[in-house]
Amino acid sequence: MRLLLDTHTALWAISDDPRLGAHSRDLITTAASGVLLSHVSIWEIAIKHALTRSDMPLSAAQAIQWAEDCGFDLLPLELPHLLTLEQLPLHHRDPFDRLLVAQSIRESLTLLSADGAFVAYGCPLWDARH
Repeated sequence: MRLLLDTHTALWAISDDPRLGAHSRDLITTAASGVLLSHVSIWEIAIKHALTRSDMPLSAAQAIQWAEDCGFDLLPLELPHLLTLEQLPLHHRDPFDRLLVAQSIRESLTLLSADGAFVAYGCPLWDARH
């Protein structure tokens, strides 16, 4: 299974947050055949960090370094992802989350997230709290 980390899931993994479930932690660290962090998440982190949001404990540069140190792949945002996004119903209004869903669908990746709104899209999904 190849995993695409939702932004909050990546932040939970980075900070060793207890909200990240034991099975999800195992998927990230050992069981998955590949773990990806999207440029979309890096973009979201950069924006929130620049706004000095209290829920953004690191910069985009630090997130990139963490992903590289862990051996994760960075997933660029490409035109086919945008074409998939265009076809998605508006179950979710957050543009970052919608882009992650589009990437998950287009690349056949399992999205690791605690966001229940993703279920409506039918994309491969694993609840990060488990």
